[in-house]
Amino acid sequence: MGLELYLDLLSQPCRAVYIFAKKNAIPFELRTVELLKGQQHSDAFVQVNPLRKVPALKDGDFTLAESVAILLYLSRKYKTPDHWYPQDLQARARVDEYLAWQHTALRSSCSRAMWQKLLGPVLLGVQVPPETLASTLAELDRNLQLLEDKFLKDQAFLTGPHISVADLVAITELMHPVSTGCQVFKSRPKLAVWRQRVEAAVGEDLFQEAHAALMKAKDLPPLDLAMREKLKAAVQVLLHWGAGLVQEPPCRMGSPRSSDTRVI
Repeated sequence: MGLELYLDLLSQPCRAVYIFAKKNAIPFELRTVELLKGQQHSDAFVQVNPLRKVPALKDGDFTLAESVAILLYLSRKYKTPDHWYPQDLQARARVDEYLAWQHTALRSSCSRAMWQKLLGPVLLGVQVPPETLASTLAELDRNLQLLEDKFLKDQAFLTGPHISVADLVAITELMHPVSTGCQVFKSRPKLAVWRQRVEAAVGEDLFQEAHAALMKAKDLPPLDLAMREKLKAAVQVLLHWGAGLVQEPPCRMGSPRSSDTRVI
C-alpha cells in the first residue's frame, strides 16, 4: 500500500497538507475522515492515529500525526523544491519560527472566529454573545497585525522572496474567518496582495478545490441531537473564550485524555 492521507478539508491543517501534496504531484490515496460525523473515533482510524485527529499519514507500516510533521515528512521524502522548506539554516529557521507561532496565535483566533460566527450557530444552534465575538475578532485583528509586522514585512512571502510551507499554513488558516464573512483582507492591502501571490503560486484551481467544502460550510445542516451534545462539549472553549462562560473543563469527543478542543 502506498501513501495514504487521512483528511477532512473543513480542517485547516488538512487543507495545507492536501494542497502541498497536490501541488508537488505527490501520489497519495485520500482517506476522508468526516469530523462532524465523529469518524475520527472509529476503531479503524484510531489504529492510524490514537490522537483521534486529522490530518494523519500512513506510509506502509509507518504512521504520522500532526500537520507540520506531515508537511516536513513529505517535503523531505519527496525532495520537493527547496523554497518550501529551505536547506539554508537561517531561511529554514524563519519557516520554523512562523510554524511555532502559528499554533498559539493565528490558529487559535481563526478557529474561534469560525465557531463563534458560523459553526456554533449553524451546527449547534448556539448564539454567541456579541461581546464574546467582539473579543475574538479583536484578537484576530491583533494577530493579523503581527502577521504583517513580524513576518510579512515588505517581503513577497512570509519568510522571504519565495513561497514556503509557512505561507501555505497561514493562508489556509485565514480562510476560516473568510468563510464566515469576516473581511480579513479588506483593510489590509499588504495582506491582500500577499494572498493573491500565494493563490497564484499554488494555482487558483487547486486553491478553490481545497476550499470548496469550507466555503459552503454555511449551508451545512444542523447536527442531530446526540452529535450536537458531543460537539458542544468538545468546542465549548472555542465558543465561549473571553466571556467567562466556561463552567467546566472541555473534552474532545470521546477522548477524555485530551484537552485539545480544536475539532476543525
